[in-house]
Amino acid sequence: MHPSRVIRGKTTELLNGRHILLGISGSIAAVEVPRIARELLRHGAEVRAVMSSEAQRLVSPEAIQFATGHPPITQLTGDVEHVSLLGPGPDRADLYLIAPATANTIAKIAHGIDDTPVTSCASIALGSRVPILLAPAMHAQMRQNPAVSEALAKLRSWGVGIIESQAAEGEEKLATPEDVAAAVLHRLGRGPWKDRRLVVIGGAAREPIDEVRSISNESSGVTAVSLATQGYFRGAEVELWMGHHSTTIPRYLDVRKWRSVDDLLRLARERQRTLAEAAAVLVPAALADYTVEAQRGKISSREHPEITLRLRRTAKVLPQLRALASRPVVLIAFKLESTTDPAVLEDVARTTRKEADVDWVVANDVGTMGSSEIAALVLPPHGSRFWLRGTKFEFAGKLLDDIARDLPTTSFAPGVPKGRPGRRAGGPDVPPSQRRQGRGRRRR
Repeated sequence: MHPSRVIRGKTTELLNGRHILLGISGSIAAVEVPRIARELLRHGAEVRAVMSSEAQRLVSPEAIQFATGHPPITQLTGDVEHVSLLGPGPDRADLYLIAPATANTIAKIAHGIDDTPVTSCASIALGSRVPILLAPAMHAQMRQNPAVSEALAKLRSWGVGIIESQAAEGEEKLATPEDVAAAVLHRLGRGPWKDRRLVVIGGAAREPIDEVRSISNESSGVTAVSLATQGYFRGAEVELWMGHHSTTIPRYLDVRKWRSVDDLLRLARERQRTLAEAAAVLVPAALADYTVEAQRGKISSREHPEITLRLRRTAKVLPQLRALASRPVVLIAFKLESTTDPAVLEDVARTTRKEADVDWVVANDVGTMGSSEIAALVLPPHGSRFWLRGTKFEFAGKLLDDIARDLPTTSFAPGVPKGRPGRRAGGPDVPPSQRRQGRGRRRR
């Protein structure tokens, strides 16, 4: 078995059955292409490559063949490879990714010049309406060249997606393999989340004691980032509202910061339209139950060897989110408890759903905090219950797939009436993914 087959689908299977043509042009960043190809394979894609002659001077065709499992196209022959792979027909690629895309290649594509296998493939892809993504890599001064900016703007107007480069050391460096794969996943997203708006509220509240101290809850933010990432991979338009956290947030996510519960509620009011137009709002945030009257400046420890804090209840966030995001927006609450007793978790979850008027509740114990793993009791809207277990990243994908089956089927465009969530059949303790025959992995 070729090594490329061993890693296929190891991260997700969201690109299963998808064929990606990877165009490689002559930037030194071409040495990163094997890593990009392997990252796409880890999401289940089938990857083939096409190389310009300049790219072959920087990375060998043998290295690309090892990375993809297929010999790359290094010149066009009588087999008209560019037409076979991107023209009409059942075997054409689902997406043409050019990484790295040099200033030269970008300008040629924008002006219809076909003098390399990479640009000829681009010409066919544009004519066949195959989605195209470009990942530029060049010196910063070249990126600032108005001709390059004009060419990129023209390509955007044609529907070509641009994966933003990383500005560093005077260069516009190629995006990371993870960022490139995320862009591919998002562009090829399919299913109920495609083009739906998803809001994820995560992180921990920090209630200020003075201008340097605060009361906070424990939260790494991993669950929220995993949910936002998995939603983005499925094609959703994601907003991540993030409080205090210790995890890294991918740069492709649209992030808005909040600090205290009052900050969060202020943000919710400012983003009311976003909430009202969302398909779903998930709230795994560690929200403070208590706050204090913050003091100006810094309380002196020399002058105050002891201080007494008078705590007062904070406003309840979930009911206010429901008021701003009325149904059919699906509101999902997360409830953390100290107990591991399933009966107690279920009772708390049902109480939360009733008091906060939410649709789904996800309940788990404190063992989740600081762990990469999660075991959570999930209560959907229709009286059933089931458990989800695994890494937080896996859990996020499974949960979103289950929630997706309850999403309205109509458009969420502003001004369009939203549909009602459909009902499901199924008994207790059976996850939605197992309730219908034929709900297993799709054959593509």
